Amino acid sequence: MCHAHPIPPADSEAFEGRLIRALNEAGALLLTAIGHRTGLFEAMAGRPPMTSQAVAERTGLQERYVREWLGGMLVAGFLDADPDTGRYWLPQAHAELLTGSGPVNFAVYAQFISLLANVEDDVVRCFREGGGVPYSRYPRFQEVMASDSAQTVLPALFDAILPLAKGLPERLEYGIHVLDCACGRGRALMAMAERYPASRFVGYDLSQEAIDWARRETDRAGLTNLTFEVRDLSDFDVTAEPDAFDLVTTFDGIHDQARPRNLLKGIHRTLAPGGVYLVQDIHASSHHHLDRNHPLGVMLYAVSVSHCMTVSLAQGGEGLGTMWGRERALAYLEEAGFGAIEVYQLEHDIQNDYFVCRT
Repeated sequence: MCHAHPIPPADSEAFEGRLIRALNEAGALLLTAIGHRTGLFEAMAGRPPMTSQAVAERTGLQERYVREWLGGMLVAGFLDADPDTGRYWLPQAHAELLTGSGPVNFAVYAQFISLLANVEDDVVRCFREGGGVPYSRYPRFQEVMASDSAQTVLPALFDAILPLAKGLPERLEYGIHVLDCACGRGRALMAMAERYPASRFVGYDLSQEAIDWARRETDRAGLTNLTFEVRDLSDFDVTAEPDAFDLVTTFDGIHDQARPRNLLKGIHRTLAPGGVYLVQDIHASSHHHLDRNHPLGVMLYAVSVSHCMTVSLAQGGEGLGTMWGRERALAYLEEAGFGAIEVYQLEHDIQNDYFVCRT
């Protein structure tokens, strides 16, 4: 007869404490997302202590909501306050991590919590019935991902990422043909097109919203060497133009594809002789137990369940998921035909691996 093994009391108490901390931290992240989107952190950064009324007037927001938000952020330890004067302030060390004044704005990432919570009912239905949540259910996802990319890809693009492929910056200066698959809003392409006017750039993405935004910004910037196209890359293995591009990039764009193997085979097909495929994707293991010490592991699995995996399954796809891992990534790249693959991590980016692949 099988007997249950209850959790020892000490372990149960410790776990209860962890759950309470988790609930509080989740609340802090929701308030952080609100503070980011309403400009409250930016309004308080570098400013002397202010009353809730002064903060509200500075931001043009409703004082009652601002007062309650200030209370939550104070209790969370994000703000300080003087109870005698009723004034609040954002410590400089905190402002550097919650606004654009420092190297990383963590308030950007807090938005993922509230964004993904919007599809909880859809995801629960998928747990019971199968299928997935379509991309159309995430109206702000491209906006938030563009903010993410602005902190991980754009600051390091020219000094750290492109130089991973030896000789690539020089080739871009001379003039080559570049494709970015799953380009989103195309901010990396815009930066490259401006930096390397002799090269030609193309971006493909499934999202009409993202491509429309990218085209507007490209026109506004007067970039004549850059074009965008709405394109489903599920059959790229047969529809890709052979030998068409000297450089192909994907920035965090493989793991949520419906058919990632087809995309990778298409990228191999469309690379010209001597071409380079440069990949940024999530740093993880393909084995769950090896992700237990990942600094963002729990968060990334939550993103996978509520977006990356389910968006792929909604298209009848593989459902690879955010945490597909380096081992599986290498196997897929080799299966696609890439024979020389180098893997790098960059100091500023704990979230991603960078692969330099050649045919």
